[in-house]
Amino acid sequence: MADDAPLLARWTALLTRARAGAPGPDPGPYGRDLLGRWAEPQRRYHTTAHLEAVLDRVDELAGHAEDPEAVRLAAWFHDAVYRPDRSENEERSAALALRALPEAGVARERCAEVARLVRLTVSHDPAPGDTNGETLCDADLAVLAGTPEAYAAYAAAVRAEYAFVPEDAFAAGRSEVLRALLGLPRLYRTPHGAAHWEAAARRNLTTELELLAARAPR
Repeated sequence: MADDAPLLARWTALLTRARAGAPGPDPGPYGRDLLGRWAEPQRRYHTTAHLEAVLDRVDELAGHAEDPEAVRLAAWFHDAVYRPDRSENEERSAALALRALPEAGVARERCAEVARLVRLTVSHDPAPGDTNGETLCDADLAVLAGTPEAYAAYAAAVRAEYAFVPEDAFAAGRSEVLRALLGLPRLYRTPHGAAHWEAAARRNLTTELELLAARAPR
């Protein structure tokens, strides 16, 4: 896993900070387990590249969060359990965090916050004033604001993860997801996300929805 060395170094530094001076076991095995999960063969979008992108966006938005380290830990765990044919991935990912992080030396209060944040990625709809949730959700949804080319690559990777789903069923389900996102009063809750990402994301989502509608059988 030599290519994952920079991510493993980020994990080690993060876990050391998140322990706040408390003793704990070697971070390496925990990081390697997480990276192995993010590299599972069924993944096409929810890969280590997505993990790295979300961590980068969290770093960009960290000044907005009350507990940036909890948000970073939640980024590591938010899709650690991922099966495209299952609906309970976020809950299982939260449960994994609640098992692993206390054992790794993280205080239980922070572990509970990490699990809460992971569960929040089901809806990406944090309550007003939930700055940790706003930071994680904006970082996770930042991909929606990419260039048209980058967004098309993202949409293709999502479709590849659901290759087992027939085209009509995928288009219907994906359209429902897109409409739900477009129906949110704001996709991004941080000042940076609202200022820099909102308009581009809405254009991309609308374009994908139109393309799916154009492919629907008449």
